Amino acid sequence: MKHLWELYTHGTWNEPFLIGSICLFMAASVILYVLIISSRNSHIKNERLRTEYGLLIDKLLFMVVFEDLPFSEIIQNENYKKLKDNRFFREFTTESVINLHKNYEGVYARKLEQFYKDSGLKNDSLKKLKSSKWNVRCKGITELAEMNVHEVFDTLLISSKARNKTLQITAISACIKLEGTKGIIHLTKHPYPIDDWTQVNIIAAFKKHDVGDTQGIEELLESKNTTVVALGLKLIKELKLTQKVPFVEQLATQAPNTFLKYEAQSVLQQLTD
Repeated sequence: MKHLWELYTHGTWNEPFLIGSICLFMAASVILYVLIISSRNSHIKNERLRTEYGLLIDKLLFMVVFEDLPFSEIIQNENYKKLKDNRFFREFTTESVINLHKNYEGVYARKLEQFYKDSGLKNDSLKKLKSSKWNVRCKGITELAEMNVHEVFDTLLISSKARNKTLQITAISACIKLEGTKGIIHLTKHPYPIDDWTQVNIIAAFKKHDVGDTQGIEELLESKNTTVVALGLKLIKELKLTQKVPFVEQLATQAPNTFLKYEAQSVLQQLTD
């Protein structure tokens, strides 16, 4: 300790410290420069591949939608064997299928859904659900919901209880798209408060997916979770579900607290005016 103090007082440490700091700064600069160049090159390569693959994928989806070619025949084409082993090509194809599916209904949409399954792109989306990264899981959930893969509904219910708010909202929205009201009835037993932001997103999902069958929404009014009851009232009000008036009237007379009583009365007034 005494030796260190002598070094400090005599200032003999200044020169080695400065040299070491300069070397460290230069090394960090070189590493940062290499990382920037590498990232830039990777971005340029991806953009080049997107342009190259884009033309192939456009032709591929045209054949799928309008020429009724089975996948077993398409995959024989040398250009589309990439669907089996090229990760980037598969990912870009998935994006294109999802975007195209949003613009089609009926038989064309079903053709895309069948291609999504036959080509194994569905399996890629399923793998994303097991990722430790929440943003990757969100992407997988969105893809599967858009392509109407109902078999993942129970798995999405688990994700709807996630601590990550974005993942939770994405999963609930997907559940609503796949199963309508059934996608939120499970919230009646939700143990934690549902904040206003989540409630707004749930209501937006109902409007976006144009859920026709609203049977069961009244079950939210029976929850012991005050925020879930509030969500049920907001849904009934925003969707103008006048057929749910008897349930709201019952809540207005038997509400467990003043807040819910006034909320129920407010909804009643708006529905009956």
